[in-house]
Amino acid sequence: MALVWGLPALYLVLVGLLWTFQERITFPAPRSALPDPKQVLGYGEKIELRMKNGTRLVGWYLPPKDLRRPSPSSAALLWFYGNGETIGAIWPTVRDFRPPNAALLVLDYPGYGASEGHAGEAAVYEAADLAYQELLKRPEIDRHRIYVYGRSLGSAVATHTAVTQEVAGLILESPFTSARGMAARHYRIVPGFLVRLGLDNLENIKRIRCPILIFHGTTDKLVPIEMGRAVAAAAAGPVEFVMIEGAGHNDTYDVGGKAYKEKLAAFVK
Repeated sequence: MALVWGLPALYLVLVGLLWTFQERITFPAPRSALPDPKQVLGYGEKIELRMKNGTRLVGWYLPPKDLRRPSPSSAALLWFYGNGETIGAIWPTVRDFRPPNAALLVLDYPGYGASEGHAGEAAVYEAADLAYQELLKRPEIDRHRIYVYGRSLGSAVATHTAVTQEVAGLILESPFTSARGMAARHYRIVPGFLVRLGLDNLENIKRIRCPILIFHGTTDKLVPIEMGRAVAAAAAGPVEFVMIEGAGHNDTYDVGGKAYKEKLAAFVK
């Protein structure tokens, strides 16, 4: 009899824990120091932005490599990374894969890296809006040539930005459908109505009219390629879907290599 009553009780406890900590699970917020771009790249600057509540966010602004052209004329790329990443961890990827002659801005999310605050859906969206506005202040940037890149969790931040701001193009890597879609795949014991987070790429993509480029690894176990295809199929604007053969969730840059880099550079004209 104790077993009969114990299993439902255990189930309720597990569901309660997942409901309570779902934001912490989604946003693990690793910490790391912010490298000085001038030391590791030889150029660029550290930036600081303030959220409405005063929370200090830090990141990098990398200017266009060719500043000889008349200003403002340069394209720019907003880079939103995955949920377990920081600038301190991914700066070699930013260095190697940034489109040539385009500016780049990447910000550590609230609670991530060297940024203050607490991570969460509303917080990362506010950070994204601040990052976009920071690009608009740069005199060398053409406001009509701002592109947005988002990987994994960052894909939801990127689609939010493309819905709420004017962007020239959207690049997604390993995009999932929504928080509920991910919960249904990885936490099947949790009823969908208990998922408080939105992170809804599937709905956002229907409202985005700019050109879209999507990369997805064919052997991705965390965010299966079927999710990427579903996001692409729901797109309102022109979309190109690029499969990275043999890539999982965290080795897309290594496997994609030169072809990935060239495709990204060609998209950010």
